[in-house]
Amino acid sequence: MGNFKEDIVRTEAFIFDVDGVLTDGGIIPTLDGDFIRKYNAKDGYAIAYAIRMGYKVCIITGGRGENLRHRLEMLHIDDMYLDCSNKIAALEEYCTKYGIDPRNVIYMGDDIPDLDCMRRVGIPVCPADSAAEVLDIARYVSEYDGGRGCVRDIVEQVLRARGDWARDSQGVTCTQSAVSA
Repeated sequence: MGNFKEDIVRTEAFIFDVDGVLTDGGIIPTLDGDFIRKYNAKDGYAIAYAIRMGYKVCIITGGRGENLRHRLEMLHIDDMYLDCSNKIAALEEYCTKYGIDPRNVIYMGDDIPDLDCMRRVGIPVCPADSAAEVLDIARYVSEYDGGRGCVRDIVEQVLRARGDWARDSQGVTCTQSAVSA
């Protein structure tokens, strides 16, 4: 384990928890047993952009529901472990599936169920409002809380370090009125 900025250049995959990372942790149960969550559009954009640039992204979460699955599919995330009670097994399965060295994985979690995965990877990171135990083992603590830009923060840092952020304006969408203005 070396310098954080040097280590993120070797990132082979991003793995994210959902509640407390992609969201602020708030959920609204619906009558059909699903949940409504609020997501940060900039976090979503960064994930979708990383995927378009060829980066691997995986979700490992205890969260469940068709609304969650739909959101992740909208971002083009193919690898997701939802309603997951054994996160470390999911992490190991994912890394084996793609031949990824866990030392080159960024795992962003925020609470006690994420600790085992964070200890297993080389680049454990977390939102600013994470549980104390998570803050203690994270190599990087985003200045942003869960659901408020922490995912965008780490994705952008990695892609910038590798020269892939806003490369050739790929992934940047402009409206016709913005082009003519």
